[in-house]
Amino acid sequence: MSLKQENNSRAHLLSILQTGFAMFSMFFGSGNTIFPIKVGATTGAHIFAGTLGFTVTGVLVPFLGLLAMFLFNGDYFAFFKRLGNLPAWIIVTSIMAMIGPFAVIPRCILVSYATVHSFFPNINFYFFVAASCVLIFFCTYKRRRIIEILGLYLTPILLLSLFVIIVCGTIFSNCETQATSFDSFESFKFGLLEGYNTMDIFAGFMFASVLLVSMKNSFPKESSDKKLLFLSIQSGVVGIGCLAAVYWGMSYVASLHASCLEGVSADKLLSALTINILGQYAGVLVCVAVCFACLTTAISLSLVFSEFMSEKVTKGKVSYQTMLVITLLVSFFCSLLEFEGVQRLVIPILTVCYPVLILLAILNLSYKLIGFKPVKLPCFVAFVISLVCFLF
Repeated sequence: MSLKQENNSRAHLLSILQTGFAMFSMFFGSGNTIFPIKVGATTGAHIFAGTLGFTVTGVLVPFLGLLAMFLFNGDYFAFFKRLGNLPAWIIVTSIMAMIGPFAVIPRCILVSYATVHSFFPNINFYFFVAASCVLIFFCTYKRRRIIEILGLYLTPILLLSLFVIIVCGTIFSNCETQATSFDSFESFKFGLLEGYNTMDIFAGFMFASVLLVSMKNSFPKESSDKKLLFLSIQSGVVGIGCLAAVYWGMSYVASLHASCLEGVSADKLLSALTINILGQYAGVLVCVAVCFACLTTAISLSLVFSEFMSEKVTKGKVSYQTMLVITLLVSFFCSLLEFEGVQRLVIPILTVCYPVLILLAILNLSYKLIGFKPVKLPCFVAFVISLVCFLF
């Protein structure tokens, strides 16, 4: 192999890793630090079944949605318009609101605050929320650097922090696995439903366009859709591999320390786990892990939502930077509901809508790959079934 070919191969590999790490950091946010711990602490001896269920809806489903959206060139309106123009606008706007300032961005900020507050109890809630919004603004203001910031700088720090927690938690366990009334099937179902709470299929739909732009810039010679799809799969394997490894590691560690997590509120699970593993002072590492996890997700979501409002809703009449300010102001006020308040709002929506979105992703993927056309009736039936199951 010539020197030029070797350099090109290294550059190619670096671009795949960078994009894969960016995928991981976009998905791994506030809920992702909480719910695998909850699954591990709750399912006890059936942790394998519980974490397997969580992996299905927390890892495979978001990647499925991302891959399906890649086949539509990241155009989420084209993706959802197979249900009709009006349903497409309603679904896209609702998803944007959920992953944007009305749910996930505030949840990122609130989980970060709860964790930091465990170590620094004198920190002011309003000051922390405001400072977080300002920091997100400065990280998101220059859109062209978003993948570089996420892929090259924030993700390695996040992974290192989580690696320390998982390794130390596995080696130094002074608690016991909690007894559980769940059998294997109930544990799998519990993990499956907890995976909904990550809301990552929503993010997968909306992050596709950002990642496609990044890949086209990273691989300018690979212009065909098939080659870009193959590169996206390679990058996705890196991203979901990291995501699955962290989920399984956090769930396993939580199962080993389950008795020490009993009665801890959801937003403080990771800080409680880390204090038990590393001690009060060394546990400050969790502040780094959680804050970076929440920051990377909040940056991505602020970018996507602000671009959507500026380009699609206002048709460019309101600049991206202005919409970014508005997005973060709304996020600030929604954060005042606190974590449980935000969760009470989103859980009914997730329970009803998640199965429909999973089915839609499968149907659209089938449409692009094998020409499968029916989509409205199956999605309508899935919606009715989900609604009936939720109500009764």
